[in-house]
Amino acid sequence: MADSVKISFAPFPATLEGFSVLLAASGAAGGRASLSAATEALVAPAGDLVERAGSTDRFDGKSGAILDLLAPAGLAVPRLLVVGVGKAPELRPLDWLTLGGTIMGKLPDTAGEVGILVDLPGAEAGAQAAAEVALGLRLRAYSFDRYKTKKKSEDSATKLRVTLYVKDEAAAKRAWRKREGIGEGVVIARDLVNEPANVLTPNEFARRAGDLAKVGVDVEVMGEKDLKKLGMGALLGVGQGSSEESQVVVMRWSGAKSDSAPVAFIGKGVVFDTGGISIKPAAGMEDMKGDMAGAACVVGLMHALARRKAKVNAVGVIGLVENMPDGKAQRPGDIVTSMSGQTIEIINTDAEGRLVLGDVLWYTKERFKPRFMVDLATLTGAIMVALGTENAGLFSNDDALAASLHEAGLDTGEKVWRMPLSPEYDKLIDSKFADMKNTGGRFGGSITAAQFLQRFVGSVPWAHLDIAGTGMSSPASEINRSWGAGWGVRLLDHLVARQYED
Repeated sequence: MADSVKISFAPFPATLEGFSVLLAASGAAGGRASLSAATEALVAPAGDLVERAGSTDRFDGKSGAILDLLAPAGLAVPRLLVVGVGKAPELRPLDWLTLGGTIMGKLPDTAGEVGILVDLPGAEAGAQAAAEVALGLRLRAYSFDRYKTKKKSEDSATKLRVTLYVKDEAAAKRAWRKREGIGEGVVIARDLVNEPANVLTPNEFARRAGDLAKVGVDVEVMGEKDLKKLGMGALLGVGQGSSEESQVVVMRWSGAKSDSAPVAFIGKGVVFDTGGISIKPAAGMEDMKGDMAGAACVVGLMHALARRKAKVNAVGVIGLVENMPDGKAQRPGDIVTSMSGQTIEIINTDAEGRLVLGDVLWYTKERFKPRFMVDLATLTGAIMVALGTENAGLFSNDDALAASLHEAGLDTGEKVWRMPLSPEYDKLIDSKFADMKNTGGRFGGSITAAQFLQRFVGSVPWAHLDIAGTGMSSPASEINRSWGAGWGVRLLDHLVARQYED
């Protein structure tokens, strides 16, 4: 969980004590790995032990390479871990983040207390770098084991304490304070995605979103009576077969002047998706507890913005429903009226996420008049066919917003790939009986879903992120070993920080 590793910062030590981690850079072709002058001085009592061990083990300091020395002679440490970082001058913030995850992955459960010397030759390993390493440690340490009755032993990583030794302790602590909230936001999103649907009902999800009030976020919850008054017939149609009441949660962070238009984030929160009357196959249906990963990201993001006191007005709106087959469930062929007044013919009740988002997008646009809107949704399997699990699909009506998201993806490693939108695809969702239908058939499924959403955004700059391949059952990485990755929190926080804070 979030507290599985305790992180602190301290000035560079006079001597090495306890389990220690050193950073080494790769040298020229065929050359040995190199340590910083300050680190070399600390291992000097061992003579050339590190160099000899590195030569024997062919340790070259390349990124991810590890040299593990037990009870090194001449040093009062039980274990010395030397971690390669590659070419030091070329390191980016994402590399430092990944490095933290790599180190965490190499620490044994019995480590207890660990010291990491954040220093390299040929590059400034400053406060920002140290904070990124700390964030990587925190994210890699996460695990979701609250329902396991057999816990790890008392000597497990739940007791791990890590000290990062830096040249400027005060600056490192300031940098970490900003990232600590981001890490908490990712953990919140991961916890939500990993929760089983019998626990995380729409009502429970809304209650947990309400916890954001503790960090200064204004939270408003609307139940079905409120949603009926607003005319959210598309969203309510999805949840009408469930015994659980549908909800919409509005979260507002006010970090800028009151007259500054907010940035808006919208999340699909289908807490469980059976497909409804158009029921899904049984195999793999258990994964549909994660069909609310978009909403989870929005909650985590709002926490992150509030915790680091982002200088922006931000709105997060999530639609929370459960899609179940029941005597009251909507049927293929039904026609519903959305909040926008547009009518929708239901072709497939498993194309439900776009119905939820359509109403929530319209509501957000009309109420908050935002600078832009970004929605996130585990919307289509088709996007996984197109992009696999390494990139989320990006659809947008605004080139500048799309470019900013792409750049933020490269910086954070939460990558997006832009997909097309055009009137030719729009024709595929025209209906004979209503203004539109909720699916355009087999071909271009992720595109026609985005075309559907575009009908609810008007002229507001908007981006749709289809995170079906990244939001759940995520591929393992150096900073994540969880089924739910909390994907999108770091991406969107970075987007706001780089482009939109006043």
